[in-house]
Amino acid sequence: MSTESTAKQGPLAGIRVVELAGIGPGPHAALLLADLGADVVRVQRPRQLPGFLERPQWRGRTIVEADLKNPDDIAKVLGLIEKADVLIEGFRPGVTERMGLGPDDALARNPRLVYGRMTGWGQYGPMADRAGHDINYISLTGILNAIGRKGEKPVPPLNMVGDFGGGSMFLVFGILAALVERQTSGKGQVIDAAMIDGALALSHMIWGFRGVGLWKDERGTNLLDTGMAFYDTYETSDGKYMAVGAIEPQFYEQLLAGLEINPEGLPQQIDPDGQEQLRKLFADKFKTKTRDEWTAIFEGTDACTTPVLTLTEATENEHIKAREGLVEIEEVVQHAPAPRFSRTPAGTPSAPPTEATPIDAVWAD
Repeated sequence: MSTESTAKQGPLAGIRVVELAGIGPGPHAALLLADLGADVVRVQRPRQLPGFLERPQWRGRTIVEADLKNPDDIAKVLGLIEKADVLIEGFRPGVTERMGLGPDDALARNPRLVYGRMTGWGQYGPMADRAGHDINYISLTGILNAIGRKGEKPVPPLNMVGDFGGGSMFLVFGILAALVERQTSGKGQVIDAAMIDGALALSHMIWGFRGVGLWKDERGTNLLDTGMAFYDTYETSDGKYMAVGAIEPQFYEQLLAGLEINPEGLPQQIDPDGQEQLRKLFADKFKTKTRDEWTAIFEGTDACTTPVLTLTEATENEHIKAREGLVEIEEVVQHAPAPRFSRTPAGTPSAPPTEATPIDAVWAD
């Protein structure tokens, strides 16, 4: 049956997306579009359903199966593309061209198509055809080198910065921008979304600090990399942690008050030479109470001091629960659609299908 038999809700309702199955940021971008109401059809190899590890990322989709080495199946996918607004693919450069699904083929069939390409290194450049992962993309940007403590090795920030922050979010940003531009031109275009480019864009403020002499390459010596005692984590008496981000003077004042520290005689807040003294003072104080005791002390203040929760604990956080920021789909807790819209709110994401839809039945207007 047509995927439109189930009404989609959200600001992107009516937008049709073809997703050529991949892993990581491409499917995440498709998920974000589906969350906001886009009608997303995922084209994947046969016999992948019902899925396991990757299954939660298939929510909100219709899934069809196709062998992209089979000319007959390629023809069917091109038939979908003719009816689509957006195509998402995450193969290495040149792969979809060899399949017969490249931008020239797709735009010839549908000149209004927004063709979104998601790669790590981009569609051109000396490394364009190389394999890589999040850690590799951010290592060349300087970002990975900047994350970690003084005198210690760089710490990978999970895969948030390259794959998702610099990858899927910039692909979605590009797709939406191209859809807006299409309203004027009536034409589609190709989006080269590279994780290395997006990661550089995410780090704009750090590059700005560096440009005016306020950021050094040495890790753990700067404002936001644990170089300052007022922006760090501290262990509590029960082996848990508090996060401190009291940057502004008025917030720093409330931090000192909560810790019952007299500011008289202390080093200046941002004095580089005084940070180790302040760090030891804060560390010793935080070790005197449990995390939950400190949480209660700082609750309702502007000290920018909060508990470091586990993922399990986050499911019970009262603020997250009040905003319904997490939902459970097929017994898997995951994020609710974001951001929020006043007039066209997103609906609750549907569970991934357990069976494929016949490709000929999709968008059978």
